[in-house]
Amino acid sequence: MPTIRVSSDFKISIPEGLREELDLTPGQEVELVRSGDRIELVPLQSMDEARGFLKGISTSVEREQDRV
Repeated sequence: MPTIRVSSDFKISIPEGLREELDLTPGQEVELVRSGDRIELVPLQSMDEARGFLKGISTSVEREQDRV
């Protein structure tokens, strides 16, 4: 597991292997999500890139009564 160091001005660098695995590009936006005592980086996609990512998903999920 790669480790990184937070710089004195609180910047971090994402290791090259991880950048390649996640197909991150310079200037791409990521969302920071706090998960307990961790920080998760979630790459954001444009609406055009996200279009169709739920294709084929079942919409027959039972809903809770307060969500109907």
